[in-house]
Amino acid sequence: MFKIKILALLLFISLNGYSQTINWSRLQKEDRHIVSVNAGLEYSLVAGLGYGYQLKTKMPVVLTADFSMPFGENLLDDHKAKLGATFKFAKIGDVHFTGKVQGIFRRYESDFVRMVNFGSDVAATAGYYKKKWFVAGEIGFDKAIVTNFKHSQLYKDVYPNVQDGWYDPATGGNFYVGLQSGLSLKRSDLTLKLGKVVTQDFKTTPGIPFYFQLGYSFRCGAKK
Repeated sequence: MFKIKILALLLFISLNGYSQTINWSRLQKEDRHIVSVNAGLEYSLVAGLGYGYQLKTKMPVVLTADFSMPFGENLLDDHKAKLGATFKFAKIGDVHFTGKVQGIFRRYESDFVRMVNFGSDVAATAGYYKKKWFVAGEIGFDKAIVTNFKHSQLYKDVYPNVQDGWYDPATGGNFYVGLQSGLSLKRSDLTLKLGKVVTQDFKTTPGIPFYFQLGYSFRCGAKK
């Protein structure tokens, strides 16, 4: 039973929904609002929306909110929401170093179980950024901290002793490493992300051990 829960949880964590991408060389202090849409492949086809608000701080900080869901018959059965911040902490010439910290809420439902999860996502990025384009490398860790299981009657008919409730998934986490790139216009960016995912024990991989995302973002509030 424990192995079944871990396998289900690893599938659940793959509902990552990678966040919006920023061209830090193009972002101006007056760009307070960033709206983005994206679509890509994780464990399935996924679409997402994102919003960022740049704070009036000396160190560039963008508060972020992201929502994503897979394409399917029941769209709201599986979804994920993230709240957090992305920040630039160093710059050497055209090379920018950034970090990301986000809290995550995820929901997954099948014929056998409904799972809701609270977790975290932390990442670091280093890349070469110009006004019209950029390319960067990213490494991050997506952790499922605590998960609530509610099993269906169909599942209980097979495993009558199963218990609903909260579980601490000690092995629930994925590392991801990848590349991100983009082309920038005056107030918009076309972005691309791709990379590989591996579980935190480095012994297993999700069903689809890679991710791919195309995105578009629009910056509001810049001076003309």
